[in-house]
Amino acid sequence: MLSEETDPNKLHDLKAALDGWQVYSPEQLEALVALFLSNASRDKLDPILDAIVAAYLERLDEDGQVDFKGKAKAFTRTYDFLASILPYPSAAWEKLSILLNLLLPKLPAPKEEDLAKGILESIDMDSYRVEKRAAQRLALPDEEGEIAPIPVSGGGRKPEAELDRLSNILASFNEQFGAIFKDAESVVRRFKDEIAPKVAADVAYQNAKTNTPQTARIEHDKALAKVMLDVLKDDTEVYKQFVQNPLFKRFVTDMVFGLTSDSGTAA
Repeated sequence: MLSEETDPNKLHDLKAALDGWQVYSPEQLEALVALFLSNASRDKLDPILDAIVAAYLERLDEDGQVDFKGKAKAFTRTYDFLASILPYPSAAWEKLSILLNLLLPKLPAPKEEDLAKGILESIDMDSYRVEKRAAQRLALPDEEGEIAPIPVSGGGRKPEAELDRLSNILASFNEQFGAIFKDAESVVRRFKDEIAPKVAADVAYQNAKTNTPQTARIEHDKALAKVMLDVLKDDTEVYKQFVQNPLFKRFVTDMVFGLTSDSGTAA
C-alpha cells in the first residue's frame, strides 16, 4: 500500500492546486514541453519560463509564493516516485513535472522559504531531457528475466567477507552489464561505497525496518530513487540505465537493498 505522500489522489490534488493559481496557462505548458522534448535550446525555453515567473511574482503575495513553491516541490517529488512504480504514468502529470522542474530554479525565494535549491537545479539540460524523453514512451513490458541472485549474506565484518561479497557482486554485474560500462568495478564500488550508505541513512527507511519487510522495501525503493536523482547530476549513463533499463534497475535495487538490510548494512 502506498503511503499518504505517494498516494495518486494526493498528486491529483496537488496538480489541481497548482493549476488553480493560474501562474501558467495550458498553452504555455504544452508549448514548453513540446519545445523541451524537441531539443530546443534554452533561448527558446526561457521566454516561456520568464513569463511564468513574471505571473508568479505579479499574482501571488509572499504567502502564495511560499505555498506555490512548496506544492510544486511536493508534486515533483511525489511524481518521480510514482512514475517509477506505475506502468503507465499520467501524461498530464508528466508534462507538469517537466514544467515544474524547469521552473523551480528560476523562482525567487521568499524570505520565509527554505533556501535549499531544487534537486534538479544544477543538472545538465541534455541529461534531464534524456530522462524525460524516456518517461514519455510507453512503459516497457514487465518481462520475466533471469537475474543471478546477488550475495547479501551477513556475518562478521571481516575484510575477506567484504571482498568476497564485492567480488561476487562485481562478477554478476560484469556478466550482465559489462558491455555497457567501461569501468564496471567503479560503478559497483560507487553503489556500495556512496549510494548504499546514503540510502541506509534515510530516516524513513530506517524506521520502516522495524515494521514489515514489505514496508522496508517500499521505503528503500523511495530512498534509492531520491539518491539516484543526485547521480543524474554527474553520471548520466548510470542514471539513464537506471531509468530506461528494467534489468539494470532491478539488479541495482536488489543490490542496494541487500547492502542496506540488517544483514548487510552499508558502512
